[in-house]
Amino acid sequence: MLGTAIATYFAVQTQDDSTALLSPPIVALLLVANLVPAIALLVLLGRRVAMRRAALSVIGSDGQLHVRLVAIFSLIASVPMLLVVIFASLLFQYGVQFWFSDSARAMLQNAGTFARGYYEQNLREVGDETLTMASDLRDYLNQSKVSSPEFAEGYIYQVVTRKLNRSAIIEIGKDGIARTAATVDPDQRTATQVLSKEIVRRLDRGEGVVVRAEPDQIEAFTLLYPDRRIYLYATRDSDAPAFSQVKRAQAVLANYESFARQSRALQIQFNSALFIGSLMLVGIAVWIALQVADRLVKPVNELVSAARRITDGDLSVRVSGPHARDEIGVLSTAFNRMTQRLEGQTSALVSANTQLENRRAFIEAILSGVSAGVLAVDTDRNIRMTNQSAQNILTNSEADLNEKALRDVSPELCELVEEGVNADIVQVRVGNDLRTLAVKIAQDHSGHVLTFDDITQQLSDQRRAAWADVARRIAHEIKNPLTPIQLAAERLQRRYAGEVSSDKGTFTRLTETIVRQVGDLRRIVDEFSSFARMPKPVFRAEGLDDIARHSLFLHEVAHPTIQFSFTSDLAGREIVCDRRQISQALTNIVKNAVEAVEARTVKEEGLQGQISMHIADVGEGKLTIELTDNGIGLPEERERIIEPYMTTRTKGTGLGLAIVQKIVEEHGGTMNFHDAPGGGTVVIIQLDEHHLAQVEEPGGGDTVRGEAQHHGA
Repeated sequence: MLGTAIATYFAVQTQDDSTALLSPPIVALLLVANLVPAIALLVLLGRRVAMRRAALSVIGSDGQLHVRLVAIFSLIASVPMLLVVIFASLLFQYGVQFWFSDSARAMLQNAGTFARGYYEQNLREVGDETLTMASDLRDYLNQSKVSSPEFAEGYIYQVVTRKLNRSAIIEIGKDGIARTAATVDPDQRTATQVLSKEIVRRLDRGEGVVVRAEPDQIEAFTLLYPDRRIYLYATRDSDAPAFSQVKRAQAVLANYESFARQSRALQIQFNSALFIGSLMLVGIAVWIALQVADRLVKPVNELVSAARRITDGDLSVRVSGPHARDEIGVLSTAFNRMTQRLEGQTSALVSANTQLENRRAFIEAILSGVSAGVLAVDTDRNIRMTNQSAQNILTNSEADLNEKALRDVSPELCELVEEGVNADIVQVRVGNDLRTLAVKIAQDHSGHVLTFDDITQQLSDQRRAAWADVARRIAHEIKNPLTPIQLAAERLQRRYAGEVSSDKGTFTRLTETIVRQVGDLRRIVDEFSSFARMPKPVFRAEGLDDIARHSLFLHEVAHPTIQFSFTSDLAGREIVCDRRQISQALTNIVKNAVEAVEARTVKEEGLQGQISMHIADVGEGKLTIELTDNGIGLPEERERIIEPYMTTRTKGTGLGLAIVQKIVEEHGGTMNFHDAPGGGTVVIIQLDEHHLAQVEEPGGGDTVRGEAQHHGA
């Protein structure tokens, strides 16, 4: 505070002009800079007094209530007061600055200058008009005498047109007496009174015109004929108030300058009064805060003491009465009722909480240990509780399902709940996957509890095993009679082809048809056998790029109208796999892509078929083989396309993708299908290099492997 006072003193005293006004923002800033420390000092003094009073109370605290009240009252008084002080200071100073500013001073000076200039302009104008009239009168006198009517008429014309009120031609004779030779609108004065010696002397010294201002008129004198001492006198009535206003403006400007020299002292006095008044207001606010705090603290001390005993566990404490009928009294009564109820409820709550905690721990232990998913939903179908198994089954992310709507998480489960069934098997879609769940639903007053198991893989394994058994039986039952049929047909061709004389061509076509159809049946049987008894893969290091390029090349040669492309991030790196099975899998999916593209090009003429394969290293030992085509796309029942004997083509067996899925699974990988942008299909096979490296068999390349056909679906 002392530093700001010294800085303020030097800021005021170091001004170059002791009478000039200080800048209003600077003065307001200096006022606030001095006022804030002074207010802070008052508040600190009030705080110390409050802390001392609180220390002497029953509680013996550090007086936080006192301090807060002092701070609040001080803040309430200080902030508006500072704003008002700043506003008042700036308003007063800008007002003073406006009236004593250079602009106001210039305005007054300009007004006086304008009035004087206007008056002097009239003087110059009368002098100029007199000189010009003298020249014109000389021309008149050259043409006529001064006593002639023509001269008199011209003389009057000159006076009137030049807005003069009176004029006279005065001649000084040889005797030195001035006489009037001609006059227009004469006044009561004689020629000697009009033409004074001082004016004559000035004109004789060479002044062209002498102008004299009187309160009611402006007089001008000039020589008409210098060598003959003939003078021209002219007057114009002037505005008497204008002459007085010039004098008055000069007096006002002098008074203004006197007040301006006192404006700085007035500025300092006003701001000093604001400073002292503000400190008095803050001091009063601090005093009121201390008095209010003392009155409030006394009953509060009892409440604080009782609250401390409750904190220590003594719920039998009560605030002693009698209580006043005010807010504090109502608070004390409510406090006593509260402690009474707390005392009765605490024991019951402790017992109930112990039971609930034991039950919760027991339920959590059970739910975390079961593989089935468990969902608890309320009557509004919002999820209240889940276990980790439910999280893994219903989502592909780690997002918390609690407090979410069941319909947003799984519309299929929500429909089961709304239908009121107790148990059912339902298919739910999770991302792009379709999962089959065995669901059981229990209901109570608070909502529903759903328990479900993911039986997707179980059903898939059951279907695959059933289809494999069917394939094995079909292959066994059909393959045995095929050989005798084929041999019989071939023998008929060799033995009896020459003996048939009537309709020999029909005989030949029939026997060839039998042989060809038997071959087709044998191919189908071989494919059934391939699916039923896939040979055990032999894993060794192979160049995946080479396998993929070879699979594409076979179809690229056979279908030149389709544009094939291949890219790879492996740069020739080898991975552990069964070369023959991977080649069979890639050949099958490329064959399917070719057939899809051809099906679309038949419908859309001019469409350029495109098939691209890209092998990517996605990091962490993961590889993806992505095949994209612009064919007819995935069927509506896309989730069943990898099931055995599921096909959308009339000539397919539906085993191609089932064989590919089996090969990918035996390599520890996954296969997914997506729609391609612009139409078509994207097939993504993902393999794990780390997993395949662990199953590599030493000498696997020398092991004899079973034959496996790689025909498409």
